[in-house]
Amino acid sequence: MERTERIEEEIKKVASKVIGQELKDPRLTGLISVTKVSITRDLKYCKIYVSMLGTKDIQEAMLALKSGSGLVRKAIGDNIRMHSTPEVIFEFDNSLEYGAHIQNVINELNIQHDEENEDE
Repeated sequence: MERTERIEEEIKKVASKVIGQELKDPRLTGLISVTKVSITRDLKYCKIYVSMLGTKDIQEAMLALKSGSGLVRKAIGDNIRMHSTPEVIFEFDNSLEYGAHIQNVINELNIQHDEENEDE
């Protein structure tokens, strides 16, 4: 495993813990998961991709994460030995929502198919 991949995995663990346990912003509702972390080669910036299930206002939740990015960055610096701590950028990852949508479409098609077969 490459060094950057190891660092990304460690950042993912730290960020997940901070978001789940330490950020107390009321705009953060529902289940927020860190799905992926991508760090630049120079280790100056890291994008933390998050998905949200049951979150009422995704825009507000993203603003809350942005305002808590300093706390996340501090936790990364405290827990991972690196020359300098990367700047944290949060990105919304809608892949879980998209997957749930596709599953619903498949379920609806199966129900329609079953109903059509019953009519025959």
